[in-house]
Amino acid sequence: MVSAKSLFEEILGNDESFRLFCSIAASGEAQGGWENARIAALVPASERALAPKITRHGADEDKHGRIFNALLKKRGLDPVPVPPETDYTRLLEEQGIGLAHGKLKGDEPLTVQDLITYLAHSRVTEQRAADQMVMLRKYFSDHPVVGRAVRMISHDEDNHLAYTHEELLRFAAAGHGPFIQRVLRDCALAEIRVHRDVSLAVMARMGRILGWPKAKSALLAAGIHAVYAYERLAGWRTMVSLRMPEHRNALGGPPASAPEFA
Repeated sequence: MVSAKSLFEEILGNDESFRLFCSIAASGEAQGGWENARIAALVPASERALAPKITRHGADEDKHGRIFNALLKKRGLDPVPVPPETDYTRLLEEQGIGLAHGKLKGDEPLTVQDLITYLAHSRVTEQRAADQMVMLRKYFSDHPVVGRAVRMISHDEDNHLAYTHEELLRFAAAGHGPFIQRVLRDCALAEIRVHRDVSLAVMARMGRILGWPKAKSALLAAGIHAVYAYERLAGWRTMVSLRMPEHRNALGGPPASAPEFA
């Protein structure tokens, strides 16, 4: 039987699969850090109060990238280049999800609709990240190698998700509700396709590294397709709902440092 726990234990137990896993994760987090930093710098004057929260979000993502790189360093491993077909953030951008890097590299202030697009993109992708970290926390919260990192990142992802809910609801109350729902739906449907494709690509590479038999690889691929079918039919709706979080102003303070990983 193939379970999420046994699968991750297998990846964790092999240097090459662990190196690929951490390299992909570190690259995605670093990209998120850059994107948030640029968005914070381009926030329009009418929304300057949002800039510190976006900066905090980016600082958290940078911290996560350092954590994954530190996990590699502790094991005496160097990062590897991220295979293009496993680059989640790049593939989302190519689907037109979120703000284009060309816009972020410029100096023109963003619009309110740009900020809503950013927040909707974050609400969807942070839901994915938070759900994945809940799973890892369930099985590896006390793991001697990755347990502390899992707990820290999971806490941050919960804060990020709460922040996106609260800010999108604020914009909805200001009259942007229909636009928010349209962008959320587009983001969610694109994200589940990209997540499926990236998951298949990552599992294919892990299978080659770990020498999985064809039957095991086929079973995992079937499971990924089954998850996509469910999400395409109904699961995407959990990514577009909005509710006021219990933890308000989740990104209102300075980012927590991670000196043991930095």
